[in-house]
Amino acid sequence: MNVVLICNKPKGFTSQDAVTKVKRILKCKKAGHAGSLDPIATGILLVCINEATKIAPLLMELEKEYLFKAKFGISTDTYDADGNVTKVIENFELKKEEIEQILTKYKGEIIQTPPMYSAVKIDGTPLYRLARKGIEVERKPKKVIIHSIKIEEFNPPFVSFRVVCSKGTYVRALCNDIGEELGIGAHIVELERTRIGNFKVEQSIDLEKLREISSSSAFSLQPILTIDEALYFIPSVTIDDALVRKFLNGNSVKIPSGIVPAGWVKVKDKTGKILGIGFGNGVIIKPERIIWEDAS
Repeated sequence: MNVVLICNKPKGFTSQDAVTKVKRILKCKKAGHAGSLDPIATGILLVCINEATKIAPLLMELEKEYLFKAKFGISTDTYDADGNVTKVIENFELKKEEIEQILTKYKGEIIQTPPMYSAVKIDGTPLYRLARKGIEVERKPKKVIIHSIKIEEFNPPFVSFRVVCSKGTYVRALCNDIGEELGIGAHIVELERTRIGNFKVEQSIDLEKLREISSSSAFSLQPILTIDEALYFIPSVTIDDALVRKFLNGNSVKIPSGIVPAGWVKVKDKTGKILGIGFGNGVIIKPERIIWEDAS
């Protein structure tokens, strides 16, 4: 089984907790996820199984969509409801128009500083471990892209937002920044990842349902994706039988006719079987990840 599972992560689980559960249910040798979710978050988590773990970095590049509910007037050290309260502002007036005006500042390319409560590592140590000890260190800001952000529901002090963003965006930090911009603070009380690329949370399966159907014929339907299906956003190139062994041995192959797409390509044989992922320069494809579909 070399597939990508569209999982719906439950609240209170780390992403690795969910991967471990999937691994046990499906009795697979290897499994990993393509982009973590906070324990407070629910929603879509792509779990790569066996040979599909090789494509996880490519899936991480896909844009993400989140739906989050913020509570204004209260700030926490984790920027969500799991943290300790650091500031409380009472008797404030929240105006929808003012928030919408602030949101314009958070569209396009922005600079974010990773929260102390995050998995980013400093000298090999995750920041959250330092934060739990009361240690705060300097973090390097990074660029992320907010494709869109809008208010979904306005019910002060609660406001729900929908945001579409690039990989690496900290939605908790975005919520905190909006609260600070207003001068009253805010933190996330609910967070759901609703989409990764073209994959939507409506396609996902929760862990209990997965356990129920894992031994039935229904398991062959969605939310199981082949490696080829999961990499829908990468073009394909078919190579002749004479080049298959060369490619599988890790050697670059030159396509005798046609134009090779520049960048990542799925390399297939004449039967349509995916052999691996390569990097093309217009003429030559260099193997980057060999996919052994017969492996289990």
